[in-house]
Amino acid sequence: MISLDLIKEIAKASATKIVLLVIDGLGGLPNPETGKTELETAYTPNLDALAAKSICGLADPVGPGITPGSAPGHLALFGYEPTSFNIGRGVLEALGIDFDLEPEDIAARGNFCTVDKAGLVTDRRAGRISTEQNIKLCQLLNGLAIDEIKIIVRPLKEHRLVVIFRGEGLSADIDDSDPQRVGVAPKAITALAPEASRMASIASQFIAQVETILAEHHPANMVLLRGFSRHPWFPTMGEIYKLKPAAIASYPMYRGLAKVIGMEILKTGTTIEDEFQTLRQNYASHDFFFVHIKGTDTAGEDGNFDTKVALLEEVDKALPSVTALKPDVIVVTGDHSTPALLKTHSWHPLPVLLYSKWCRHDRVNEFSESACISGGLGRFPATGLMPLAMANALKLNKFGA
Repeated sequence: MISLDLIKEIAKASATKIVLLVIDGLGGLPNPETGKTELETAYTPNLDALAAKSICGLADPVGPGITPGSAPGHLALFGYEPTSFNIGRGVLEALGIDFDLEPEDIAARGNFCTVDKAGLVTDRRAGRISTEQNIKLCQLLNGLAIDEIKIIVRPLKEHRLVVIFRGEGLSADIDDSDPQRVGVAPKAITALAPEASRMASIASQFIAQVETILAEHHPANMVLLRGFSRHPWFPTMGEIYKLKPAAIASYPMYRGLAKVIGMEILKTGTTIEDEFQTLRQNYASHDFFFVHIKGTDTAGEDGNFDTKVALLEEVDKALPSVTALKPDVIVVTGDHSTPALLKTHSWHPLPVLLYSKWCRHDRVNEFSESACISGGLGRFPATGLMPLAMANALKLNKFGA
């Protein structure tokens, strides 16, 4: 892997522009009836035409066989080695809603979930309750205090929430309560280090109180917590790449991640067209744009193959509004695979296309998993994308004499 210190040494500012389009959960698996993945099933003439003018390949976000979470998957795309730069989900969600985290705060991502009478999880997302219902439930939980620790609860979207533990002497070194599957009980929260025993006790007591408060609020009658974390401090993309970066994302977690690495968060709507319109409106003021499409991942997690196909086709239909801006570099890929057949993230590598005036385009003429496997980029670590994008935008000086 090329070090960020090296990139910082040779990066240079320029007027050229890079657009990184991340289609969340992009990769899939073949439908047994057709033998085609979601991306291969979708009608994507614009992505295919762009691939034909690009250099393509497959990228591993963390490494072969490793299933990445959303944060590691995105950090790799931005050039940060995800095993070295790790961010807890709780902090990302809090920052994504512009919550003012204090240095000692511990934040956790929460899911409202459904448990049965035996205490087993039957739905990790409580049927994706409405955001309006989420807000009401968070009001019931907000403001609790345990052992002089204030607990702040804020709604995100649908079933998602963020819980902030505020007080002295806390540690983020505790395990999640989310078992990441159904048919089992929520995990007991345990300390991963001796100094975290108090935090584990407080979080466990909080969950016990939540169980009582939500008992009559089926399907959202319990909360699962994960990603306990404290605000990290990373070198920014401006410092490393000499870029003026901006993020266009409708979901809080991705805005939070972008904020940690120094992107300006642009206000946008919730649809694909809204996000592309935001890109057009702000195109003159930045030289790097991270555009995030969420719905494809949600469809994959719900096992909805056809919906994921339809959303890919919607992205393709709107793509000409991006190419019409004539960015110097366009990268299209995902942060991880979410095959509808698995209903979860998977380890499968992501198709990648990189377009620029200066790329050596290959013989790939279709943007899909099976086509990109024979592309000129081969199979490579996703951390290599940013140096490639920077080079193709003529933003890197020569290394060495």
